[in-house]
Amino acid sequence: MSLSHLIGGFVLRHWRAYAASGAMLAAIAALGVWLPRQVGSLVDGLVAQTLNGASLGREIAWLLAAGVAIYGLRVAWRLLLYATAYRLGVELRVRLYERLTVQGASFFQQHRTGDLMALATNDIDAVEMAAGEALLAGFDGTFTLVLVVGMMTLGVDWRLGLVVLLPFPAMAWAFWKISNQVHTASRQALKAFGALNDQVQESLSGVRTLRSLGLEARESARFAQLADAAARTSLAAQRSEAGFEPAVGLALSTAVALSLAFGGWLVWQGQMTVGQLTSFGMYLGQLIWPMFAMGWVLSLIERGRAAWDRLAPVLEAPLSIDDHGRHDRAPAGAIVFDGVSFRYPGQAEPALHDLSFTLPAGRSLGIVGATGSGKSTLLKLLLRQWTPEAGHIRWGDVALADFTLCALRQSMAWVAQEPFLFSASVAQNIALAAPQATMMQIEQAARLACVHDDLAHLPAGYRTPVGERGVTLSGGQRQRVAIARALLADAPLLLLDDSLSAVDTETETRIREALRSQRHGRSVIIVSHRLSTVADADEIIVLRHGQVVERGTHANLLAAPGWYARQWQVQQLQASLDDD
Repeated sequence: MSLSHLIGGFVLRHWRAYAASGAMLAAIAALGVWLPRQVGSLVDGLVAQTLNGASLGREIAWLLAAGVAIYGLRVAWRLLLYATAYRLGVELRVRLYERLTVQGASFFQQHRTGDLMALATNDIDAVEMAAGEALLAGFDGTFTLVLVVGMMTLGVDWRLGLVVLLPFPAMAWAFWKISNQVHTASRQALKAFGALNDQVQESLSGVRTLRSLGLEARESARFAQLADAAARTSLAAQRSEAGFEPAVGLALSTAVALSLAFGGWLVWQGQMTVGQLTSFGMYLGQLIWPMFAMGWVLSLIERGRAAWDRLAPVLEAPLSIDDHGRHDRAPAGAIVFDGVSFRYPGQAEPALHDLSFTLPAGRSLGIVGATGSGKSTLLKLLLRQWTPEAGHIRWGDVALADFTLCALRQSMAWVAQEPFLFSASVAQNIALAAPQATMMQIEQAARLACVHDDLAHLPAGYRTPVGERGVTLSGGQRQRVAIARALLADAPLLLLDDSLSAVDTETETRIREALRSQRHGRSVIIVSHRLSTVADADEIIVLRHGQVVERGTHANLLAAPGWYARQWQVQQLQASLDDD
């Protein structure tokens, strides 16, 4: 979709507001071209001494009334227009946000967060201005230009009108050249702002890491370079836009000189009155706005085009995860991986290869293995953050892809190794998936996650704000708050992705016991590098290079001479040394 199609569709949906604004502008233009003609008649009347005091006062009163009406109409159309144009910005931001929330991981690997934020601010602002200010200014300028030129040529003197229009074709050519430069410069400026925005977002997110490594000076220098680049590209865009004003000034100055020379000669020859020349001069003065409006409109349109060239690919990008499932009910039954293989884009080796297992409903499964063996990737496929290259994943008798993403993800409670907490209170973070939960239910979930005592000692208890990303809590507290959030969601499938890595063994044991006693038919998949976390699972699978190399209960795996038994001995020895 082009920018013109976008704005055209928006105007059709809000045609009443644009029609009313257009009618006001037409009235303003009509009054504007009436004023010089009236002033010209007034001057001729004064020169001919045909006006008495009462007539003069009446004519001046009409001029003042027209001025007041023009002022009121200009205020009214601006209020109406901007109120309407801002709706386009709202629509685009909502559309962009909704699109981003349904995109998969591969999309965000190709787009940086800061640049996406810039699209939602600067770029949409530019499109909004093209739909509002540019559209109505273009209408106003064009309508005024037609009326003024018509009055100059047909209402005053057509010969003088044609003479003063001679410089304007050259001005139109200059506008065409300048507008091309504005488009290129605006695109570069928006791109540079996106890079600057991305640097700020990334630096603030990792500010503690930068401080710990002593990289503040280096990052400040990098930020200064990006800020300088953004300033230079913005200056280049402004410099290009500044070319409109000299082009207008040169054309109008030439037109004024021609009007004075040729118009004076016509008055000298008696073919034109002084009042007519005065009216013509006022009309020529009124051409200043349409000429500047053309430059302003072209500048806004080119900015909008440059912004839409960046925004449209994101809005129209196909979903990286297909969401055309027919089943919107909650899944039920066993979870089956049947010959599943998956390779991350750009990677030579598969993350999972011919993976098969079954998790009966209401049972628990532990997944362990060395770093990079594919444990977290398995959960990402189950969450449909990625799509398998081969094989099938079923939940019950239905393929995972046949469920809608909404139904599927509402049936899962996922706790990541690095859980995300929002800038809200502890209670709001726990009740994120169950906003109607009572305080008693929130506290019960926190007790099951063994974090209630910690939260009770916070300055405002459960009402304590956790700060951005939960910065006021420790890593273990954040993990346990996320576990409480998952337990309160009461989804039929609980996914724990190494989510007990930041808690001590005693707390881990208490959480495991709570999970075992409160499962109530819920299926559980536990990914962990700490084998004691999965020891209570009904079945454990060991992954190596994306394949199952061992499977069985904790006791069975300890009895076999494999990776699990060796790793258990190592971890038990390490735990005993830590206790000493």
